Amino acid sequence: MVADGERQAFIGSFTAAGGPGIVTAAVAPDSGALTVLSTVDGVPDPSFLALSADRRMLYAVSETAEGAVAAFRVTGDGPEPAGPPVPVDASGPTHLSLFAGHLLTANYGSGSVTAVPVRADGGLARSASGVFRHSGSGPHPQRQRGPHAHQVQPDPSGRWAVGVDLGTDSVRVCTLTGGTLRLHREFALRPGSGPRHLAFHPDGAHAYVLNELSPTLVVCRWDAAGGELRPLTEVPVLPGAPAGDAYPSGVAVSPDGRFVWTATRGEDVLSVFAVEGEKLSPLTTVPCGGHWPRAVTESGGFLYVANERSGDVTWFAVDADTGVPRRGGSIPVPAASCVVIG
Repeated sequence: MVADGERQAFIGSFTAAGGPGIVTAAVAPDSGALTVLSTVDGVPDPSFLALSADRRMLYAVSETAEGAVAAFRVTGDGPEPAGPPVPVDASGPTHLSLFAGHLLTANYGSGSVTAVPVRADGGLARSASGVFRHSGSGPHPQRQRGPHAHQVQPDPSGRWAVGVDLGTDSVRVCTLTGGTLRLHREFALRPGSGPRHLAFHPDGAHAYVLNELSPTLVVCRWDAAGGELRPLTEVPVLPGAPAGDAYPSGVAVSPDGRFVWTATRGEDVLSVFAVEGEKLSPLTTVPCGGHWPRAVTESGGFLYVANERSGDVTWFAVDADTGVPRRGGSIPVPAASCVVIG
């Protein structure tokens, strides 16, 4: 059971690679330490998760060729299925978020974004209300032959759905009306950069786009009134040239807006940046605590890293003055892919 003052962590994994499904863990308030409570294997490959604002519902993608999403009620020590999985009419959903009464999924395989209505009780409608298909390509001969939507989320104002596409080197800003996503603007990034994830600054006026195909981070200005993203500068996430393959995966911003952290697979490090106005200054890198860090999450002064290939989730205490994370411990989770804290 969860003790008084403790929160819960929900960990996604790839069941096709031996993952247990969705793992629930208690979060110690003083140390950030995780203690496994339960596991539910409700859908195959629940690689990305999202919590409702009231933390009573948990949503999961099923990152399969068929593609689906599922809803769970958060009760006791773990989530319980709240209905059958719902097809997203697309392949390989990698990310999801709640926006304007709908669950949105970014579908990497199909290069699209799907909207599924959310019922008043938090459950999902039986089918999607619309699929917005991306178009375009990039210069990378293998990874950018077509669109690959990798992330979609609301902007801080709640007016726009912001989608990141690795295959087209662009960020799309959409509206949602009557269950249908409509393109407002598409913003181009450097050809071949391969954008993967975007994180907004707490000021609501800036965003950071993490590139997977080139290990860099793009500082952008965000105009919520007009729904416009303006790239300003691009900085490397690693000091010097990578020793081998390096694939950035996740980006997080401190709640006070002073620091940004990124995770890079292959190099297996976390990079720490200081926010200086509209610039980022690299501070240091630290080992991620495992192999192939697929995601990094900040919560309550701690960082949580899902290390996919070493099969564990590592937590770090963040120094409030320097932003540098210090490893605290880890729990085994085979094929771990994401962590959300509620």
